[in-house]
Amino acid sequence: MSGSQILKAHLALLLVNLLYGANHVLAKGVMPQYLDPNTFILLRVSGAVLLFWILLLSQKRKPVDRSDYWRFGAAGLFGVAVNQLFFFHGLNLSSALNAGIIMALNPLMVFILAALITKEKLSAHNYTGVFIGAVGAILLTLSSGKLPGASSLGDLFLLINALSYAFYLVLSKPLLLKYSPIQVITYVFSIGLILLLLFPPTWSHLSAVQFAQIPASAWYKITYVIVGVTFLTYLLTIFGLKYVSATVSAAYIYTQPVMVMFFAVVFSMLGWAADYTHTITAERILYMLFIFTGVYLVSFHKAKR
Repeated sequence: MSGSQILKAHLALLLVNLLYGANHVLAKGVMPQYLDPNTFILLRVSGAVLLFWILLLSQKRKPVDRSDYWRFGAAGLFGVAVNQLFFFHGLNLSSALNAGIIMALNPLMVFILAALITKEKLSAHNYTGVFIGAVGAILLTLSSGKLPGASSLGDLFLLINALSYAFYLVLSKPLLLKYSPIQVITYVFSIGLILLLLFPPTWSHLSAVQFAQIPASAWYKITYVIVGVTFLTYLLTIFGLKYVSATVSAAYIYTQPVMVMFFAVVFSMLGWAADYTHTITAERILYMLFIFTGVYLVSFHKAKR
């Protein structure tokens, strides 16, 4: 493995989190002025399904074992339907910065779920990390009701989103060992799309949208979310994981809150998004450091072992 390949892998993972960081700010600018969360989710998932199927049809597929049906279904439920619904509804109510901070809890949640399933004995580092990270998340959620541009309910939705995605990562790991990553993500997103179409509010909200009144600037942001944040981020992550460990890949999620703060300032100056800089407070940064410390203690000790 050459040094240039490892460098490209790190650049790919950095780009993934740049795309995610910009997404928190840009997607916030589309809701609720032009699209409600349910319609935004439907457009994102259906667009991603189309792109993934175009890619998958050029490859050879492996027949799915009956014993894996439930796992694909559960991955579609937690990784797409529940995950997307709670993320967009949470982002709609809360701030882009809170979304970035709470998503940083994901590696910690994955570790807890994996430990519960494998019955792995936790160390003092693990318990300390889980406690500190949980304190940061709880304080952030409880304080959001009095901070500008956020709500406790929105942060609760974002926490459920992060937990749902952690379930998805644990459920999908055995599938990725048996089937190609493109096949897994295409099937999972297709199942998630079906579940979203079965969600009654999706249709009523879709019919109420005035698509002709959505300006080109909003369509650019919607296209970015579909192509950049859903399609490209997955492909870049797969490329990065070829050359670096999953632990290294997960560590890049720490950069998301910083990316959100950066893009909130830049996009506001460029006029691409509303001014969300008032949501960046010393209190929120403190809670972000709590979460970073907790995830670091868990991830570092796990990687060391």
